Amino acid sequence: MSRYEPASIEQKWQAAWDEAGAFTARRDPARPKYYVLEMFPYPSGRIHMGHVRNYTMGDVVARYKMAQGFSVLHPMGWDAFGMPAENAAMERGGHPKEWTYGNIADMRAQMKPLGLSIDWSREFATCDPEYYGQQQAMFIDMMEAGLVYRKAAVVNWDPVDMTVLANEQVIDGKGWRSGAAVERRELTQWFFKISDYSEELLTALDGLKDWPEKVRLMQANWIGQSRGLQFAFETVGAPAGFDTLEVYTTRPDTLMGASFAAISPDHPLAKSLEADPKVAAFLAQCRLGGTTAEALETAEKIGMDTGIRVQHPLDPNWELPVWIANFILMDYGTGAIFGCPGHDQRDFDFATKYGLPIKSVFVAEGAEETVLAEAFTPMKSEKVRYVRGFAGAETQTGDEGVASAIAHAEANGYGQGVTKYRLRDWGISRQRYWGCPIPVIHCATCGVVAEKKENLPVQLPDDVTFDIPGNPLDRHPTWRDCTCPTCGAKARRETDTMDTFVDSSWYYARFTSPRATTPTVAEDADYWMNVDQYIGGIEHAILHLLYSRFFARAMQKTGHLPAKAIEPFNALFTQGMVTHEIYMTRDANGRPVYHLPEDILRSEAGATLKDGTAVEVIPSAKMSKSKKNVVDPMNIIASFGADTARWFVMSDSPPERDVEWTASGAEATFKHLSRVWATCSRIGEMPGDHKGEGDDDLARAVARAIDEVTRSIEGFAFNKAIAALYGLTNTIARANASTPVMKEAIRTLAKLMSPMTPHIAESIWAYQGGVGLCALAPWPKADPALLVDDSVTLPIQINGKRRAEISVPKIMPASEVEKIALADEAVIKFLAGQPVKKIIVVPGRIINVVV
Repeated sequence: MSRYEPASIEQKWQAAWDEAGAFTARRDPARPKYYVLEMFPYPSGRIHMGHVRNYTMGDVVARYKMAQGFSVLHPMGWDAFGMPAENAAMERGGHPKEWTYGNIADMRAQMKPLGLSIDWSREFATCDPEYYGQQQAMFIDMMEAGLVYRKAAVVNWDPVDMTVLANEQVIDGKGWRSGAAVERRELTQWFFKISDYSEELLTALDGLKDWPEKVRLMQANWIGQSRGLQFAFETVGAPAGFDTLEVYTTRPDTLMGASFAAISPDHPLAKSLEADPKVAAFLAQCRLGGTTAEALETAEKIGMDTGIRVQHPLDPNWELPVWIANFILMDYGTGAIFGCPGHDQRDFDFATKYGLPIKSVFVAEGAEETVLAEAFTPMKSEKVRYVRGFAGAETQTGDEGVASAIAHAEANGYGQGVTKYRLRDWGISRQRYWGCPIPVIHCATCGVVAEKKENLPVQLPDDVTFDIPGNPLDRHPTWRDCTCPTCGAKARRETDTMDTFVDSSWYYARFTSPRATTPTVAEDADYWMNVDQYIGGIEHAILHLLYSRFFARAMQKTGHLPAKAIEPFNALFTQGMVTHEIYMTRDANGRPVYHLPEDILRSEAGATLKDGTAVEVIPSAKMSKSKKNVVDPMNIIASFGADTARWFVMSDSPPERDVEWTASGAEATFKHLSRVWATCSRIGEMPGDHKGEGDDDLARAVARAIDEVTRSIEGFAFNKAIAALYGLTNTIARANASTPVMKEAIRTLAKLMSPMTPHIAESIWAYQGGVGLCALAPWPKADPALLVDDSVTLPIQINGKRRAEISVPKIMPASEVEKIALADEAVIKFLAGQPVKKIIVVPGRIINVVV
């Protein structure tokens, strides 16, 4: 063999795999199936080392399962709709479609050199009309199944870009792109009824045993089950039609500490008061803030006394003022609360600001009631002493107090215990062009009607411009204006498009039959579903996974998935990030200037630019284009080969933890692979009749490596698998066994390395006489007899203190073990000529020497 040169072998083997159709997924009822899927990428135009790590993990699993005899589905697609493409069109000219498909082509060209075992024949992008047309068909099915509806909802509105913004696009109260102050505006929106599945989505988490516990907890907290009391205050001085004010509270035990009631600025009662200029001005001020609980939590708490009063349910003579408060969300509970400042810090701050009463309902166990300097908010599991409680023990936990309060309300007929969920219905309407058109039509006669399925897909028009703010579909009459599919009258298409989370909520199902003229094909979905192993970032732990779980249920209800796929992902793995040092200098004004790793020179004196300018090195952080601490995988592949990149991102730390990319680490990996190559070359040059020695020892080492690598891959401990491969490489490099045993050992090493470094493995396999492609060869099996360790290491204690250890055959008689122990150099040193009074050998465990 010549010198290890990745560039000369990697393309060769990738072409060989393509020619053989090695990774084409085939539905084969005679074989067990395995479906491995990585969260598919947004086509930004460049892959990074995080992509390399994510897809290499999936590739290791896919190649391993293929070798185990499974029919493997390992597909790739693109999450291709969304605002970045529209922003690029606004900023650079051109069309979102051209930008998106150009980026897809670039990223595919960057991914192919990694040698991933992807079935590229199943590739699709969510902006393909063939994909989103089937999404539109499912939307219509979901409408018929009662899972879709329209209602007015409060949204973040950018008055300059004239579009709804997602919560994460509102930064410090301003639109992330325009910089305009965001308004809270009520618009008619389309919703999926995910809240109908709140209880099921929560309880089903217990069955997801192969998901990270932290992800299940994050999902549970987002769904947010709570047990509380719902009741109605009688109003005094309210407009007609508002005789009562419905309230839901999770702390009914604090009702005796109420000092005010408050309603959301979006509450119907607040809107009924807008004729008052002062109320209208206050509501307009509230609408300049964000719409999320997080945004309202950090905003200044402001309120306005409406002059309306409500009667306390336990004392009609006890009246509470009704305030409009900016920190109350309309879409949680009833949009109305009672404030108990003594036990809620938000209420405490509000009451302090506006001079409202503050009194305790409970105090710490053993404490006396005092004037509060802040709200007393113990955990519900803590015991407290109720000074204004309901029937029951004076000292209770908060949970017991809540239960007592609910029981009291139900017994006296003023309220009902209710279980509620934080999870709200999923608003999917987006006022933008580059998304899946919502397939409905607005008719003056028929109302809102679904498009006929035979007219799908409702395709986006290509002749749009972005020189005017707002949604281009609103000003495209030949697309917007149409005829009603029911009565044939003139009508208008829905110009909102779907949230891109919809696109990524069912792609796992589409991969089972990506060219079908229906969303799925029953036989394919039944064979391939569920996804056996899903891999992706922790940043998608809540919404993407929650929406995907809902969609699986919706698809099952509408006949597009089998019942077994109601939870689509059997196992989930969330990988760590790839990090790198940040290199920074400062400009004349002291502002940071960041530099790419390839522009840095390192020496004992530190880091400098190539012109000698000293550079500040910031400890390893997530790779970021803005900080320029990114490593281009293409540069690594050009310098060291894809196998080096793949091996490194798997080897340095457990896959769930971050891994720091270093140039020295890449170089060390390349040197190791070169050593494997050289060892293979040496074995290939051995005479066929070379006898050597240590055949049994090498066979045992190979068997142990097979066992360790197999268990490590099964357990997602890829770094441990690589550690075992390092050990086996060293053993083979030092060995001088007979030629057949050496060749078998190096072939086995190649097969074990193949999931991580498939290209060098193929070259070694072929050079050493392996049959066919290494990628298609079966996984080696360890001889159980060779895994039985026939020796044992025994510690030696002298007068109760451990002084040495020896390794002896397990079956060695005790008398022989005594002789070897007393002849050990360390034992002789500690005995120092003292006579041995007694020696006790506990077989397989320990040797005790008494002097």
